[in-house]
Amino acid sequence: MIRIRPYKVADANAILSWCQEEKAFYQWTAGVLGKYPITQNEFGFVEAFMPFTAFDESEIIGFFILRNPKESPDELRFGFVIVNPDKRGKGYGKAMLQLGLKFAFEIYGAKRASLGVFENNPAAYYCYKAVGFHDVVSDTPETYQILGEEWMCKELMIENR
Repeated sequence: MIRIRPYKVADANAILSWCQEEKAFYQWTAGVLGKYPITQNEFGFVEAFMPFTAFDESEIIGFFILRNPKESPDELRFGFVIVNPDKRGKGYGKAMLQLGLKFAFEIYGAKRASLGVFENNPAAYYCYKAVGFHDVVSDTPETYQILGEEWMCKELMIENR
């Protein structure tokens, strides 16, 4: 069974170990946390938000933050969503996000949740879609210059049902 709890500084080493290559790091952070590789101290940046660690009976399996994107209590935005590579493709990401949404909607009282995902990260995109997030159509898609390429970011949202 998977559960979530508030992030602890002691979780950082495990979480940071999940990005062993530069492209995966930037797919996860969009460079917001700094240049690859970052230190545990630099990762402390996440404590300014609502960081959560997912775990099962034996180990930490995932991480994400929630934040208010527009200082509005009606929306929470997921960020820095990551699952231990050894656990990917087994439903852990979906379960973790469902618990995050339960917190956002039932405890925090948000009306909607949002997130962004790069088009070059289809596994994450389909995980978010499986949880119920839907694409938000925009006239001006968000793009990032990463590793000498232009990466397009898809915006996703889910309403409290």
